[in-house]
Order: sequence, then structure tokens, then C-alpha cells
Amino acid sequence: MPSFSEKLEDAVRAKKTPALIGLDPRYDMLPDELKRSGCSCCGESRHHEDYLNPETIATAFGQFCYRIIDVVAPFVSAVKPQMAFFEQYGSMGLFVLENIVQYAQQKGLLVILDGKRNDIGSTAAAYADGLIGAKSSIWGGDALTVNPYLGDDSLEPFEQIAKERDAGIFVLVKTSNKGGAMLQDIIADGKPVYQHVAEYVESRNVSDASANGYGNIGAVVGATWAEQLTELRAIMPHTWFLVPGYGSQGGSAKDVAGAFDANGLGALVNNSRGIIFAYKTGEFVGKFDRWEDAVLAATQAMIARLAADTSAGKL
Repeated sequence: MPSFSEKLEDAVRAKKTPALIGLDPRYDMLPDELKRSGCSCCGESRHHEDYLNPETIATAFGQFCYRIIDVVAPFVSAVKPQMAFFEQYGSMGLFVLENIVQYAQQKGLLVILDGKRNDIGSTAAAYADGLIGAKSSIWGGDALTVNPYLGDDSLEPFEQIAKERDAGIFVLVKTSNKGGAMLQDIIADGKPVYQHVAEYVESRNVSDASANGYGNIGAVVGATWAEQLTELRAIMPHTWFLVPGYGSQGGSAKDVAGAFDANGLGALVNNSRGIIFAYKTGEFVGKFDRWEDAVLAATQAMIARLAADTSAGKL
């Protein structure tokens, strides 16, 4: 079986873009037609007081994400469901998320579960066992985001299970939010903490890289830190980057250029709100009769900008 790194390279080359679509549904932002579809009584949006119950919202989230996937699957290699938006609606939200993961994979997409999990010992192993492995875990994620701040022993179960199952993990290194600097930029032993984490991640990939030169342990590095993206690419030449912060958080295609190698590989650039809510916010509002057409236009615009302003244009 190919490694996660190899599967990711093949998928990115096949679609000729590093664009990654985040699935972050919010009920107040959904198209009205999906809000109306949830009521099991009559389909009306305000029929009774308990209309906005977890089952109704989760069902609408599922319908929304299926249709997003239908739009973007021909153009991108992967989607990234943010687990919190589903978990907040309990068991029904989790049921819908499980179905979304399966649906995306049936459409040929890789699925990165954005759960930012971690703990120590057997608890970390339980997280990894349940979440990582498209055919070997309950949740079936091709990859998972992981928090490194419990230390290297907490990462080892994730690394081991990912390797065994040809899956991947993405370790938080330099996150896109401004507040991340409070801890990540602290100077320790002469350099910021995020560099220490980066060096650890790179060390795990050097000895275990695939033929493409990249390992299965990725790094999350925000598009909002353009200078650090370039710096961290030099520190982590064998590491895939997951780059959040593009679009609604202010990151541009030019900002993420430093994440790529000379061949346009090495990074996935995530856009969530700027794609899935393109019919509500941004340059495509009011331009289409169907909300899916705004999502398509936003996806194609992102792909074009990345191709024009980064080495991804060589794919």
C-alpha cells in the first residue's frame, strides 16, 4: 500500500492544485432551502419551538456538506471537516460526520479530520486508534490534526498508528491565530518554541520519508505568517504542510508561496468559510442563482490564484 505521503502527492498531482476545502458548517450561514428541509413535521423553518434541535441541525449539516463535496470533488484532492462543528450537536452530529467522511472518500477525496487531539499514554493511543486509518478505524480519517504540547511521548502513538495504517498526522507548529504567539513564539534555548516543534517533526520524517522525499507527519503552519512559512520550509524540507488561514483570515496566495517546494509540492492550503459560504460573503455574493455555483466559482478562483502566485502552477 502507498504511504499517506505518496497518496497525498498522487492526489495533488492528479488535481493539479494544493487547494484543500474545509467543512465548517454553521446553521445561521446555511442556504434557506437547507434550513427548511430539516423539520420532520412539515419542512417549514419555524413550525414549532423545538425546530432547531440537534437532529434538525445535524441533518441540515449533512445535506450541506454532501452538496459541497459534490461541487469540489472534481477539482481538489482533499477536504478537512472541523469536528467541533459536528460534535456540538451530540450523537446525531457525530453520525452525520461519520457519513460525510465516507461520502467524501467515495468521491475520491482524502479526508483530514481536524480534531487537534492529544493526551498521554493509552488515551493518546485510543484517539489514534479511533480516528486514523481510512479502512482501519471507526472514523476512517486519512489524517488527523494533533496538538504537540503534551510532549514527544504523547505523539508517538499517533505516529505509530499512522505508519501502520498508511495514514498521516498534522502537528500544530505555527497556528494561524494571533494568540498562538503567546506560547509558540516564546524563546527557549535560543529559539522560539515553534522551531523546536518543527525540528522534532522534521526529525521524524527524515528517516522515514517516502520516495517523494516527504514523510507522513505533517505540520500545521498558518498562512497568516508568511515569513515563518518560508523559514519553516527551510527547517522542514521533508514535511508536508497544512496551511490554514487563507481567505477569510487574511492569508493570500502570495503569502503561502513559501510553503511549497520548487515543484509545487509540499503543502495543502485550506480555505473554509471563503469557499463554503461564498454565496453569503465575498466577491461572489449575488452573482449566481444557485448557491453551489458560488462555491464552484470560489473554488476555481482559489485554484487559479495559487497557480499564478506560487510554484503550485507547475503541477
